[in-house]
Amino acid sequence: MRFRLLRPLDRYVLAEFLKIMTATALGFPILVIVIDVTESLNKYLARHIPPMDIAKAYVFSVPETMFQVLPAAVLFATVFSIGGFTRHSEISAAKASGISFYRFIAPIAVGAAIAMLLDLFVGAAMPVANARRDVLLHEKQSGDAVMRSNFTFATATGRVYKVSSADASTGSLDRIEIDRKGTGWPDFPTYVIFARSGKYSPRKGWMLKTGVIHVLTGDSSNFTISFDSLRDRHLIEPPKNLLANQKAPEEMGYADLGNFIASMERSGTDVNQLRVERMLKIAIPATCMIIMLFGAPLATSNQRGGAAYGVGVSLGTTVIFLMLVQLTQAVGGKGLVNPELAAWLPGILFLGVGGTLLARVRT
Repeated sequence: MRFRLLRPLDRYVLAEFLKIMTATALGFPILVIVIDVTESLNKYLARHIPPMDIAKAYVFSVPETMFQVLPAAVLFATVFSIGGFTRHSEISAAKASGISFYRFIAPIAVGAAIAMLLDLFVGAAMPVANARRDVLLHEKQSGDAVMRSNFTFATATGRVYKVSSADASTGSLDRIEIDRKGTGWPDFPTYVIFARSGKYSPRKGWMLKTGVIHVLTGDSSNFTISFDSLRDRHLIEPPKNLLANQKAPEEMGYADLGNFIASMERSGTDVNQLRVERMLKIAIPATCMIIMLFGAPLATSNQRGGAAYGVGVSLGTTVIFLMLVQLTQAVGGKGLVNPELAAWLPGILFLGVGGTLLARVRT
């Protein structure tokens, strides 16, 4: 007897689910684009942006919108497909044939898993698409900055550089302060370096000119050393990387954002909000599976309400979920809750409620 992964009933249920999910996942971004065009088209035309570039920018904006709406698309597809099966007594017929409700919705769980993987893929493509969109709409200049003033840069070794001005074209820095926090004298002392200027050589790296080193021993024996030139072997970044325009968090992937957070932590910056946003890159796709467990039992009571009931449940749940995401971002950003945990709180809440409702469904 040959084993089939998907039986005819499974293929039928999965096909109905995927049709609704695809229509919703594509329909929401199109709706968002239409609304944004009516609000922002005059602004973009005033910047003398070619219409073709505006059209391309909206294409590049689709991944960000789709990343946010895929969990909602899964919810809509779950509620409307199971609601339809319930109204047409297909679930009752399946139960009469010995197929439990849990087995009946197994293909929908497969569809939700597909949506989760798709959302992870879209999330990975989103940073590149956002960066390209901003360039096309003149929200951000393409390429790297040649000049930069008054910025802070933290290296992987824990040294923090405060630079008054820099020129990438000549590879030079002006008025540099370097802070290195140590663990104690004399093995690994804390010191501060002040230099009037710095120059980059591809062969020798960064050379600091005319400055002093203040070594802090922790008592009254602190001392200072003057220098005419000092090679900085710890700063290995070339001018192009050091002076490049900093990407916004939405233009970074999970790994890049993690590196950025580590860099900001070394310079003493509060990174709780960034930690929440980083974890949401995984938590939101995972919600595709969680929201399916929540929507499936609700849809079984859809016999009388019809489409109006399905729309109300789906929109109401989506609004509540988005509000919870905003709330947990604020709570995690303020450090009231662990930032990574805050990103998962809406999913945990919906998983608990959905699991309870699913356990009460008559199988």
